[in-house]
Amino acid sequence: MTDMTQSTEVEPQMRKTTKRGGGDPATRGRTTIADGVVEKIAGLAARDVLGVHAMGSGLSRTFGAVRDRVPGGSKSVTLGVKAEVGEVQTALDLEIVVDYGVSIADVAKAVRENVVSAVERMTGLEVVEVNIAVSDVKLPDEEDEEPEPRIQ
Repeated sequence: MTDMTQSTEVEPQMRKTTKRGGGDPATRGRTTIADGVVEKIAGLAARDVLGVHAMGSGLSRTFGAVRDRVPGGSKSVTLGVKAEVGEVQTALDLEIVVDYGVSIADVAKAVRENVVSAVERMTGLEVVEVNIAVSDVKLPDEEDEEPEPRIQ
């Protein structure tokens, strides 16, 4: 009797790699940016400009100073900034206080340039307008409008 076992070699099956989802991974999904994010970026960029003393109106700065003194309260970088954010564009309104003696036109121009650059670089949104309202001028002998602390 002869042994008739056949030896068949099974070739390893090659796995076919399939590209899932198609296209560039960076284009899969949607990114949304909240108004507050753009407001923070714009607020910090505006404060970096020489000649900008503060952001916001006198009343909002007073409330902000009170909030800053409350334990756990944080300094609001969005004070004086309002953003409207769409899918690909944003528009900003800023309220600033300038130092006495500086050219308001030059400060406003520098604020616009700095804000547009920072927001577009960080978010990829197109900034269509930056409206600036100068609400006050800080005189050299004026004290900052911070309320007296209640507790000494």
